[in-house]
Amino acid sequence: MVPSEAEKYRIGTSGYQFPDWFGTVYPPSLRQRKVLEYYANSLGLDTVEVNYTYYRLPSPRTSEAMARKVPDDFEFVVRSFSGMTHDIWEGTDRKTLKDTTEVFDQFVQGILPFKEAGKLGPVLLQFPYSFWPNRVTYDYLKWCREKLQNFDVVVEFRNRAWNRPSAFQLLRELGMGYCIVDEPKLKGLHPFVPVATSKTGYVRFHGRNPRWLDSSKDDRYDYLYSEEELDEIIDAVKGVVRDTNRTYFFFNNCPRGQALINALVFKRLVGLLEELNAAQEFALSNPGTLPETSPVSGSAS
Repeated sequence: MVPSEAEKYRIGTSGYQFPDWFGTVYPPSLRQRKVLEYYANSLGLDTVEVNYTYYRLPSPRTSEAMARKVPDDFEFVVRSFSGMTHDIWEGTDRKTLKDTTEVFDQFVQGILPFKEAGKLGPVLLQFPYSFWPNRVTYDYLKWCREKLQNFDVVVEFRNRAWNRPSAFQLLRELGMGYCIVDEPKLKGLHPFVPVATSKTGYVRFHGRNPRWLDSSKDDRYDYLYSEEELDEIIDAVKGVVRDTNRTYFFFNNCPRGQALINALVFKRLVGLLEELNAAQEFALSNPGTLPETSPVSGSAS
């Protein structure tokens, strides 16, 4: 069955549980154990990037519990563990790879409950700036495909050196998706390239904070997209949405709930959100969350 236009869009945030979201985009009284249900049911978002899995390997028990909390059509996209993408080298010269077989096997076991519940989207392999294109790294991508052969896989590059035809061709040959990144236009960082290399499209919004290179990790993603900026991106990726079965849009500009605000505005701009419910109104109109120039000021009424 060919998916409808609406079914092709999956919109969410990179993570869903942050201390500064309570009282801003989440009610201050919301209990921690109820956050995922509120995100999916009250706010109406149908996917989320699970990011804790970068810092520690996923637990089957945790994955099973998370899958029980969301509707049947909800999808978890899981970010790979750091030992699969970052801590992969023997020594500092980055010429010899570690054997990460056990790490991949544990990761797969940890996310199987999502898959068994029919609620698993792609696995995101997000490589660091220090991951350069060469024979060794090309072979490593092939090896990753082998270890995750039963999963939909999307690859994100941070280094602009990967913006080359041979890299896109390799992803196509391996059946791996390409993560389109929107981030500051700074020397060395990967540019915005609206390309699809598999039947899964993927866009990740990191914000456009010009202080990216000299900011702390938290401040780096401190940015709120304007409605005009989001419209421009929607136009730029129309071809990707057309050529894929499903395209995921994840907002990683998480400070003060800005990712959630932009995700809801994005849903409205693509025609997936017409009338706001009480939870969505709260997220979009909470005093002190939005600057005066906010693209959503007044839209919650």
